[in-house]
Amino acid sequence: MADVAQLAGVSAQTVSRVSNGFPGVVESTRQQVLAAMKELGYRPNSAARALKSGEFRTLGVILFNLSSTGNVRTLEAIALSAAQEGYATTLLPVAVPTRDSVRGAFTRMGELAVDGVVILMEIHLLDSATVTLPPAAHVVVADSNAGDRYSVVDTDQAGGTRSAVQHLLDLGHETVWHVAGPEESFAAERRAQAWRSCLAEAGRTAPEPLRGDWSAESGYRAGLRIAANRACTAVFAANDQMALGVLRALHEAGRRVPEEVSVVGFDDLPEAASFLPPLTTVHQDFAEVGRRCVDSVLRQIRNDATEVGTALVPTRLVVRSSTAPPPSPPPSV
Repeated sequence: MADVAQLAGVSAQTVSRVSNGFPGVVESTRQQVLAAMKELGYRPNSAARALKSGEFRTLGVILFNLSSTGNVRTLEAIALSAAQEGYATTLLPVAVPTRDSVRGAFTRMGELAVDGVVILMEIHLLDSATVTLPPAAHVVVADSNAGDRYSVVDTDQAGGTRSAVQHLLDLGHETVWHVAGPEESFAAERRAQAWRSCLAEAGRTAPEPLRGDWSAESGYRAGLRIAANRACTAVFAANDQMALGVLRALHEAGRRVPEEVSVVGFDDLPEAASFLPPLTTVHQDFAEVGRRCVDSVLRQIRNDATEVGTALVPTRLVVRSSTAPPPSPPPSV
């Protein structure tokens, strides 16, 4: 830095202000300093900065599933939002959701130079791993029911489900079958609860839910059972991938969508509009979840305080061609 200052004919403090992007430096002076930096090959030492300021300008992200569309899109938004604020992102994926692997990920994250952590993982995995986070840790958890312990950013799971189920009831369907996600998933259970309560409030009987694992294949298996049940005229799948499997099973069984069976998904994947027929689904804003996670953890860092509570990101129903009124009963002879 002293060499740059000497070459540029300015003080070391001015060099520091330019390298840190502080305002108030005359543009001609700034260009002079940048030219000297380039000539000397000077680059600020981030490790030295961290030792001096106590900030690493890095956020850690711990997640389990990198194949999930929602996680990937949320992670992308976290990385972009962090970069806009001048923060790098360190990713620690957990390959297998076991107690030891989750504990190991948190131990490793504690050894890294990060200012805060965003967790994209079911909160029960943290509990089962007996992970203890420092009381002053700057932590945000996405899609969880841990708002009494951490800052949580969640999609409005219940509101989105209610809009889907109510849409089918308003079309005239007597009840709605449900292809649910795995029992250990917070999002799946929240959607299943909202589906059941919406039917109960309407005075309708809730059929036994069919369990899937978020995959199209599990939706297909559930769809085969649905296709064999002629009383079923409406299906709400807990995500678009399982809805795709249901559509395939109904097609193979010769049951027309939406003329005989209406199908609604949840997520609004980019491909949902290209399903056959185009899928009615609940849109959730994964990018907004990621942005709010970064906002929350940076607010904690800047205020040197922890936060608790849940912020909900709104959803909206996107109506396409996979839903219609139920078929009319055949005329009596």
